[in-house]
Amino acid sequence: MSDTAYCYHCGKHHPKTEMRQIHTKGGSRWRCIKSIMATRRGVAERDAFGKQVTAVNSSEQRARMKAAQNTERKTTA
Repeated sequence: MSDTAYCYHCGKHHPKTEMRQIHTKGGSRWRCIKSIMATRRGVAERDAFGKQVTAVNSSEQRARMKAAQNTERKTTA
């Protein structure tokens, strides 16, 4: 079995030592300690954390799209 788990909050895989299982109405989910601690802060800090996670996710998505376009260009050329 994998030593990592997917954090449903930030959308990344983390080592299970950095994760906790959270019980929700939809069942148990893994969540990273960093995101759990971020919810205990003030609204401004939570918003900053959310924007940081969004920026990282957007950057990774742009990189994936660029790689896919480059692969597509190579196969059609």
